[in-house]
Amino acid sequence: MAMIKSQIIILQQAQQYLESVTEEQYTEVIAPFFMSSAGAHMRHILDHYYSIINGLKEGLIDYDKRSRGGTIETKLTAAKGAISEISDFLNKLSNDDLQQTVKLSTEISVEDKNVAIVDTTVAREIIFAGSHTVHHLATIKHIAQMQDIEVDKGLGIAPATATFLRAG
Repeated sequence: MAMIKSQIIILQQAQQYLESVTEEQYTEVIAPFFMSSAGAHMRHILDHYYSIINGLKEGLIDYDKRSRGGTIETKLTAAKGAISEISDFLNKLSNDDLQQTVKLSTEISVEDKNVAIVDTTVAREIIFAGSHTVHHLATIKHIAQMQDIEVDKGLGIAPATATFLRAG
């Protein structure tokens, strides 16, 4: 399945980043340019995939349930393990699993607590998670560049942008 393969490639990019940094670099906050570390962004990325995994068990995907802080944010081995676990989950999904309808809960207002619950599909949420991951990998790439860490030039490049660049 092309959609699963694309997710695995995105997660492999994250894994390659993790292989290129030290724990000190992973947890460094480069103020005032960034409010959080690459590790915080990575944890945020992986939280979204875990929201899907847990949501399938519960029948409700809730991206607002996050594990802010924790070992994925501070330990490279924990982040690498999470990527492996998520990749295993994705590789086991069938076409029927992807078409499954689930509920999605998410806050929709920055002014007050306002939660929307809508119907969606597992495929739609996996597509969202991949897009969200690319966006945060772009931020991680900028953090790495400010730390003089060489990362893959394709890190954080959206699929449509990659297609545009190949045509150029």
